[in-house]
Amino acid sequence: MPQLPQPSQQALLRSERLTTKIREEITAHGGWISFAHFMELALYAPGLGYYSASTEKFGAAGDFVTAPEISPLFAQCLARQVSQVLSITEGDILELGAGTGKLACDLLRELDVQNMAPEQYFILEVSGELQSRQRNSIGVLPKTLAQRVKWIDKLPQRFAGIMLANEVFDALPVHIVAWRGQGLFECGVAIADRKFRWKERLLETGELFDAASSLNVPVDYLSEIHLAAAALTRSLAALLDRGVILVLDYGFGASEYYHSQRNRGTLMCHYRHHAHDDPFYLPGLQDITSHVNFSALLESGHALRLLGYTTQAQFLVNCGITEILSKTAPDSAACLPLASAAHKLLSPAEMGELFKVLALGRGVSEQLIGFTNGDKSRLL
Repeated sequence: MPQLPQPSQQALLRSERLTTKIREEITAHGGWISFAHFMELALYAPGLGYYSASTEKFGAAGDFVTAPEISPLFAQCLARQVSQVLSITEGDILELGAGTGKLACDLLRELDVQNMAPEQYFILEVSGELQSRQRNSIGVLPKTLAQRVKWIDKLPQRFAGIMLANEVFDALPVHIVAWRGQGLFECGVAIADRKFRWKERLLETGELFDAASSLNVPVDYLSEIHLAAAALTRSLAALLDRGVILVLDYGFGASEYYHSQRNRGTLMCHYRHHAHDDPFYLPGLQDITSHVNFSALLESGHALRLLGYTTQAQFLVNCGITEILSKTAPDSAACLPLASAAHKLLSPAEMGELFKVLALGRGVSEQLIGFTNGDKSRLL
């Protein structure tokens, strides 16, 4: 593991409180909990989990950078796709997990320029701390735009318009399964010498067993199963009357996700812009993520129509990023920062190829502009 920056004393004390809480949870469950349960506590335990506590997470001062934080270019391109869906459905926007609120702000500004701002922009945010930051961000918008934003604590019963999930599914809890010669085992968390340790349990029945049994992987293989992501996709599909679910995240289709050479899974942790693979390091102070299995999302949303699947780079090109860049004078002060941001968003070595965009929909027959070229649906 790389040498990581030391946390402040205050942050360390908060991590120790969360560690104690998780230990108590493990003891209460007979000395073992699933990794999904551990991940849920580490990320979302009230007041202590990574996304629940008042620490900087996004941008240079945090642990990682998301596409909206890199440049308004991202929202400007995305707005073209959102605008098309809103014109078809005459609906609203629902953003899941809005981070700092920057995407919502940039998107509403751009849609307002196009005279396509929706009547309502819903934000579903489980973190009270992040919701507070989002309210501060939205507060700088003109009142006519800010008053369209509504925070909700649960999914609506029905919805028409576009649902946005930008880097949301990678942070949902995952189960870890090991395929051994003796059978299937779930990798959970136990305690030894007062430290968290991996411990495997035989897996013989249930939804997790069924999902793992359906995969064709070699023996001595370890990977993630995304039951929470599947459940969320089913819920979104069930409430969508007419519109599009747009998922933007890093991940693969199933054949690539469960490739024989990817035999240790995709679990990754982010702390102060350092990536490593130890999820037990300083609980509550680091992000824990897993790449998204886009094939599983498609299967879970089977009641919906597949409207597109491509790389982030191709999606942004389809949505006019080169056109937007061409309008910036080459000798202007904005040119170099925009070119640098575009490189991060588009380059295969940065976000361009690893990040994918999936669109599922109901009642939308039109070709979505973000998927006019570069279709990758064969990989699902």
